[in-house]
Amino acid sequence: MISTNEFKTNVTVKIDGDAWQVVEFQHVKPGKGAAFVRAKMRNLCTGSVVERTFNAGERLPKAHIDRREMQYLYEGDGVYNFMDNENYEQVELSKEQLGAATNFLKENMDVKIM
Repeated sequence: MISTNEFKTNVTVKIDGDAWQVVEFQHVKPGKGAAFVRAKMRNLCTGSVVERTFNAGERLPKAHIDRREMQYLYEGDGVYNFMDNENYEQVELSKEQLGAATNFLKENMDVKIM
């Protein structure tokens, strides 16, 4: 379990059965009332980004994400191809799934993929 007070960029939590990644967060302490955390979160299954508000100190289950070392091979028709360095299995990811990371990819570079 992770507290919303411990949010950091790229922390992954499980909400309603889906894995969510914290993109941005802000701890807000209004003059009147209880503190809260406003977070912009990306659904790792669908890629959608939403803004959510949590009570300060609320506890959420941490999502355990498998990260793999892969090699970027090439891009074709908006699909980016990667190869697993351990078993040589190839994986295709869309531009929507990769987001701004597509601007930094070079052929044959090693990357970590979730």
